[in-house]
Amino acid sequence: MTSSSPTPAPIDQLAFWNGEAGRQWTDFQDTLDTTFAPVLQHMLERATVRPGERVIDVGCGCGAYSVVLAKAVGASGEVLGIDISSEMLARARARIPTGAPLSYLEADAASHRFAAGHFDVLVSRFGVMFFADPVAAFTNLATALRPGGRVAFACWRQPRDNPYFMLPLQQAYKHVPKLPEMKPDDPGPFAFAARERVEHILNAAGFGAIALEPFDTPLDLAGGQGLDHAVAVALSIGPAGRALEGQPPEKAAATAQSIREALGPFHHGDRVDLPAAIWIVTAVKPA
Repeated sequence: MTSSSPTPAPIDQLAFWNGEAGRQWTDFQDTLDTTFAPVLQHMLERATVRPGERVIDVGCGCGAYSVVLAKAVGASGEVLGIDISSEMLARARARIPTGAPLSYLEADAASHRFAAGHFDVLVSRFGVMFFADPVAAFTNLATALRPGGRVAFACWRQPRDNPYFMLPLQQAYKHVPKLPEMKPDDPGPFAFAARERVEHILNAAGFGAIALEPFDTPLDLAGGQGLDHAVAVALSIGPAGRALEGQPPEKAAATAQSIREALGPFHHGDRVDLPAAIWIVTAVKPA
């Protein structure tokens, strides 16, 4: 079993997810659970989690996937959600169903010393792209899996294929300066966009049977709560919100109006469906 005490995380990510970003993701937890439901369902099918298995949910956030996994493994199984955000973990702990085989750990999955070979499956929904040294991180995570243990995670493909992320940011750039340019390998949402890089990382960490399945799906930015809510989400979550940090209110208002207009063609009833391009990655720790 794992220790219950927090372990260090890279300071930039630690500050980010324990600052305004963590609060915003917690505030919009219900919306994001609805938005990402298609991804969660597709991942669950690919992870093939069975009753009685022991599962790690890396970057578990507010715990939506962890709760579903706990139902899948049943009373004889075990799910451990791990994250560096104390705020999101507080929400996750408050959502644990009575009697669920589920616990949470505040720690950096890249360096936490897991009990060797304890887990059957490692999963993550958009939680593994932020490692400063992903080869070292996945090498560490591999120690937690038994021989033959499985990996299944979701990560974003190229920015140009993800209007869900990029459309609000493009509208923000009409009014505010651009964010600093990121290199393709920098930790962030699109750090695993390139198939070759993901394959290299997992190979170098000792995994085999590596497969990347493209998954294209509309994601409802509004979470079923209409256009006004979609604009609020776009201004708070993701790169458009970061671009607006420190900007005067009139810049935020102008950006909000531009986003509203750009979202019009995607607005149908209570939904605002934007295209998203995702990898569903699976791998196996050799027996």
